[in-house]
Amino acid sequence: MYIFLYAPIVSLAIFSFNDSKSMAKWNGFSLRWYQELFQNERILDALYYTLIIAVIASIIATIVGTITAIGIHKMTQRKLKGLLLNINYLPVLNPDIVTGVALMSLFVFIRLEFGFKTMLLSHIVFDIPYVILSVLPKLKQLPPNIEDAAMDLGATPWYALRKVVLPQIKPGIVSGMIMAFTMSIDDFVISFFTTGNGVSNLAIEVYSMTRRGLTPEINALSTLMFVSVLILLLLSNISANKKATQER
Repeated sequence: MYIFLYAPIVSLAIFSFNDSKSMAKWNGFSLRWYQELFQNERILDALYYTLIIAVIASIIATIVGTITAIGIHKMTQRKLKGLLLNINYLPVLNPDIVTGVALMSLFVFIRLEFGFKTMLLSHIVFDIPYVILSVLPKLKQLPPNIEDAAMDLGATPWYALRKVVLPQIKPGIVSGMIMAFTMSIDDFVISFFTTGNGVSNLAIEVYSMTRRGLTPEINALSTLMFVSVLILLLLSNISANKKATQER
């Protein structure tokens, strides 16, 4: 299973150093495609919009999603709470094309010009449910009276939330933010329906390049992205292991 998953990525990384455009013939080691990648303004612009939208959308979605998760968790009316949770599941289970067309129709209805704003709003909308689903399980693991105990000791509600609750649910918040960031970078369908002239992310750019043929520059970019994620994952695991060792 792992070979099936990672063999295409390994072959992509290897041929990003190929001196030829061919993915079937090795013509020698070269950094040619990495050099051309950093000279390709279209790909760099698409990468810029991809990252800036993913960062902004994930931050806003994390803030809104965390607040919403706390509000849902504190609700006492089970029917209303269940209704809100089911509504939250809809964007996750709904096909992306339905969400994309719906958002496009909304922006047309309110006469909002398509471009950076519409794509950013769309990413925030479909990122929020993932944050809520990541934070809620951590809230359920908290002792039921932990805030009351903090306030009995003199803490204000805001101080109890900031110093007691948020540190306890921090892993869920971080997981939700990473999930939102990943979903934003990976998205194509919703971005395709809500983008405008002059704004394109990597998914749309790669799709447009398939019509005229993909170049190994995409291999180079994909390799850099994969290596970056791998390094961040290794650093995260090393940090977690050191923290666990210190706690012992």
